[in-house]
Amino acid sequence: MSRIGKTPIMLPDTTKVDLQNKTLKVSDKGGEMQFTVPDGLSIEHKDKQIIIQPQDSSRQTRTLWGTARSRIANMVKGVSEGFQITLLIEGVGYRAQVKGNDIVLQLGYSHEVVYGLPEGIQAKCPQPTQIVMQGHDCQKLGQVAAEIRAFRPPEPYKGKGVRLQDEVILRKEGKKKK
Repeated sequence: MSRIGKTPIMLPDTTKVDLQNKTLKVSDKGGEMQFTVPDGLSIEHKDKQIIIQPQDSSRQTRTLWGTARSRIANMVKGVSEGFQITLLIEGVGYRAQVKGNDIVLQLGYSHEVVYGLPEGIQAKCPQPTQIVMQGHDCQKLGQVAAEIRAFRPPEPYKGKGVRLQDEVILRKEGKKKK
């Protein structure tokens, strides 16, 4: 039995849930998201709770049970509170700025890197070496952060590059002269 899947999802008072056929729509002040429930799972909405149950005990159904519960819980949290990721930029001359719906990065290349933000993701730069991104879709926000980090991943000797705020970079010792 899935320990994650068994846990019911508690809904905030302002969140509205609409369940039609196999499609679950969740809406609140942060927007609206929908999720199609995979075959083999049943979903039930009652008393400000969402309960997900498997219809059989096959391996694939058990695998999808916890995943579906986590995705629905992230949808509920996303439309009610939202998600936030902070990226830090380290290195001499490395900086970022937001221009309209684009993030302009200077990462030591001969050119600027311009990254267009997808719909539903907002970004701001409180400092030239910090990017704060917000959105209601956890998966999309994480994908955007990973794509921006991939332009200049942190290197282990000096730590230069783009990293997540809570990411720990294992530092290496450089060559020693005799």
